[in-house]
Amino acid sequence: MSQPSRGPVSHPHTGSGPEADVTPPQIPVVVLAGFLGSGKTTLLNHLLHHSGGSRVGAIVNDFGAVEIDAMAVAGALGDSTVSLGNGCLCCAVDASELDGYLDRLTAASVDVVVIEASGLAEPQELVRMVLAGENPDVVYGGLVEVVDAAEFDDTRARHPEIDRHLALADLVVVNKLDRAADGDRVLGLVRSLTDRAAVVPASYGRIDPALLFDCRPARERVGQLSFDDLHAEDDPRPGAAGHAHGSAGHLHAGYDSLSFVSDVPLEPRRLMRFLDSRPDGLYRIKGYVDFGAHDPRNRYLLHAVGPFLRFYPEPWPAGGTRRLTQLVLIGSGIDTAALGKELEACRTEPYERDAPHADEHGMWGVLRYVRDTGDPEDVRDTGDPEDPEDPDDEVRYGSAL
Repeated sequence: MSQPSRGPVSHPHTGSGPEADVTPPQIPVVVLAGFLGSGKTTLLNHLLHHSGGSRVGAIVNDFGAVEIDAMAVAGALGDSTVSLGNGCLCCAVDASELDGYLDRLTAASVDVVVIEASGLAEPQELVRMVLAGENPDVVYGGLVEVVDAAEFDDTRARHPEIDRHLALADLVVVNKLDRAADGDRVLGLVRSLTDRAAVVPASYGRIDPALLFDCRPARERVGQLSFDDLHAEDDPRPGAAGHAHGSAGHLHAGYDSLSFVSDVPLEPRRLMRFLDSRPDGLYRIKGYVDFGAHDPRNRYLLHAVGPFLRFYPEPWPAGGTRRLTQLVLIGSGIDTAALGKELEACRTEPYERDAPHADEHGMWGVLRYVRDTGDPEDVRDTGDPEDPEDPDDEVRYGSAL
């Protein structure tokens, strides 16, 4: 089921003129899954207390009728929570009902929604529901699977389906490493079971929220958000969101990030080759792309999480804003120097920039990942081109369902 076209997407900003009416960005919906006792609620509570000012909405799904998990997070969320008890979310509601819950949360002006599944939920079905939804204000933010490092072998023996769950995940948090006698072995085993997902070690659910969503800038800014806001430096103050400490040390120790800026437009075919071959562990890519003469009127907001990829064209801001490509890449175990060189190789050559007309077919690969234009012939499947009907591709790659 395809979603309706949403039009330009941008960061909100103040001001007057046509740019004041630019549609705000879509809100990421993150599915947080894992078997009973893995530490999902602990991780969610950590995100709530280290959100950097971002407003987090949550859908908490306890399996039992007594909603212990919901009570654990309700104090931090207030009205920005939906609690579902006595059943698995993947069995108890359908995509349209989930849309209703998401409508309620987006109306509360949250910046991110986290769906905490019950320990017995089927992650694939939850992802399907998010992708099948028709709320134009949200976008799939990835499947996060939490595993208990200390109990992983026993959990795997009792629930062999965990191998399939790990293969679907976009980010795996190997939690409770402080209690595991052989944490390195567990980390290696988990990595062998994933399909290119980023694997992040943790204790007490302490991961950096930047892995999942963009924290709000520490200062209010008048005007358009800058690149510094896209990729803010860690706050050096003790206890600040970027520097929360614990037995696991600095939160950002478990991942790597790369900032890429180019005042030379990128060639769309080269960028798509880069995106189609992105390496294991590269979890998120975000920012703006300038395709130069291929589309001089628009810049393209890029949102990628795991294998999920979307481009959102929007008009360049008025007022002579400098045209730049500005990207942030976040992952675990990635070679940032090599990735930077690959992105530099995506720049247009001088002869391409000086050409009177851009190749009319150059943008086809990019437009494949632009949301539904309303054309019923425009399927925009983002799965395996050899098997566009494969349902696993719909889950892994976020094609229009």
